[in-house]
Amino acid sequence: MEKLKIAIQTKGRLNEDSMKLIQESGIDLTIGRRKLVSEAGNFPMEALFLRDDDIPQTVADGVADVGIVGENEMLEKGENVVIAKRLGFSKCRLSLAIPKSLEYTGPEFFNGKKIATSYPKILQKFLTEHNIKAEIHVISGSVEIAPGIGLADAIFDIVSSGSTLVSNRLKEVEVVIHSEAVLIAKPNLSAEKQEILDELIFRLESVQRAEGKKYILLNTPNEKIQEVANLLPGMKSPTVVPLAQEGWSSMHSVIAEDDFWEIIGKLKKAGAEGILVIPIEKMIF
Repeated sequence: MEKLKIAIQTKGRLNEDSMKLIQESGIDLTIGRRKLVSEAGNFPMEALFLRDDDIPQTVADGVADVGIVGENEMLEKGENVVIAKRLGFSKCRLSLAIPKSLEYTGPEFFNGKKIATSYPKILQKFLTEHNIKAEIHVISGSVEIAPGIGLADAIFDIVSSGSTLVSNRLKEVEVVIHSEAVLIAKPNLSAEKQEILDELIFRLESVQRAEGKKYILLNTPNEKIQEVANLLPGMKSPTVVPLAQEGWSSMHSVIAEDDFWEIIGKLKKAGAEGILVIPIEKMIF
């Protein structure tokens, strides 16, 4: 049987989040120190651990069939790959930033300026689209210090919280793209490998659907069932089970954790009792 080869970043937050999602999907990848290849013991998949900027080419060349990488790296490399699934973590943005002391007048501000970046292709596309002529200075790492040491007038770099910009007396003025971790694939996989990929995506989605969700069970008088049901839409509609005590029923549903306390208060006002809330590991549709 064929195995699906997946490229994963060697270390860092993207590696940690990727491995956590894969392991929660029931796929056992044994990771040893300095180990660059790992074979799953219970799923037809083999992992290759690489630098993030090597992953798009590795997938495009067919060395790996799929890979987990930041969308920013995928766009910068411009390799022939497709997004099989957006993963929703490692979110950031690629933005232009200038010294806080300068007044920003719009994209035309960058005409004639020198911009330091590790993402020249994405930046050049933005400049061309806005008819801006600027000098791109390519550097790897510590891009944010370039204006302070006179190396550039502005920077184009990854922004997450913005704290790095603040500490270097810079301000974000243009968001060029939003990025997140994506599962990329080589186009036209064999039927067997596509079937494995489909199963992998199914598992990943089952885990991600459960994130931020709680399973709720409660007891309610029968005359209050509709009122409580309106508060608990669940995946389709709540499950209602008659209790041994006449005139009462048990209701089961799913709620978003963000809405938990607001909904609990409304349920209590509607007459719900014996409310039990349970974590959800997987949600299969």
